[in-house]
Amino acid sequence: MEEGLRDTLLSLGNTVGGALLMLVGAAVLGGLLYAAVLWGLRRVTWGTRWVLPVRGALLRWIRAPLRLLVPVLCVYAALPVVQGVLGPLRSFVAGGLHVAFVVGVTWGLLALLRAGEEAIGDYYTTDTPDNLKARKVVTQVRILRRIVATVVVVLAVGVLLMQYEPFRELGTGILASAGIVGIVVGIAAQRTLGNVVAGIQIALTQPIRVDDVVIVEGEFGWVEEITLTYVVVRVWDRRRIVLPITHFVEQPFQNWTRTSADLIGTVFLYLDYTVPVDELRAELRRMVEASEHWDGDVVGLQMTDASERTITLRAIASAKDAPTLWNLRCEIREGLVAYIREHYPEALPAVRTRVEAPGDGESSAFTTASE
Repeated sequence: MEEGLRDTLLSLGNTVGGALLMLVGAAVLGGLLYAAVLWGLRRVTWGTRWVLPVRGALLRWIRAPLRLLVPVLCVYAALPVVQGVLGPLRSFVAGGLHVAFVVGVTWGLLALLRAGEEAIGDYYTTDTPDNLKARKVVTQVRILRRIVATVVVVLAVGVLLMQYEPFRELGTGILASAGIVGIVVGIAAQRTLGNVVAGIQIALTQPIRVDDVVIVEGEFGWVEEITLTYVVVRVWDRRRIVLPITHFVEQPFQNWTRTSADLIGTVFLYLDYTVPVDELRAELRRMVEASEHWDGDVVGLQMTDASERTITLRAIASAKDAPTLWNLRCEIREGLVAYIREHYPEALPAVRTRVEAPGDGESSAFTTASE
């Protein structure tokens, strides 16, 4: 029976139509084998502790490349049986399979990189208060994944072009005329290569990370995305600032979450000399301790300046992150102003005027008029 089936296949493969039909059958068999491979991956990874974080991402991203790659491999396996009768179609079919194989392998590698990035992002979540380690890992993975993906795509395109003689000759001609062309290309790519090098430097040294709170170009915002060539900063009012990545290597900027997310904020008050500082200090502590935004660490009130008209009081308090600190500062400012207005209205900023009594140049009185 096996010999009869083999003879039937050989006789069928003796014609071009039969050979193509066999290749189509191999592709269909590859589709069935793809389903079996996917089922096997699900079974093998089910319940495995070390692979559980990446299981969902792996199966989700690798499904499409395997749907192309497995049938191509099956057709490759069947090609030696029928290549003798394909005639002129042999090189066309072989070239198409080569292109499909390179595309499938490249697609699979990119899918593995994306699955790894997604799994690490799910494991190291950045939506928690103490997320320094998570932001560090996510930033490194995102940038390195883009670098590796770029290298993979460039290599794949090179492998595809080297298959065809006209493109190979063109590449040889360009390399042979390296003189002026090489100088022009080098100058044109200098800034781009500088951005790529800066991106690698950012990934390794990490002066900024994803979700860092920064002040750049006078704007307060969060680092939303870091690529090889630019950084996207999300401003508090939902605008986006797109900056070249070299900006964070060459220009100074403020990073409020470089080592930790907690911050100390300040509120300045300009009051009259008659204000009771000790009572304001006690009221500040009472107010901050009752606030849900305070992290229980720092609170204080000090006189930092005294001018000819007013004194300057600086209230400080700490919070777990920048948005919470902003709310705490507004709460302190509103509460202290309301307290002063209610209990010590005479301590609000005022203008002192000297009024001399009529007919008596030596006697004088001081009155105040509120501004």
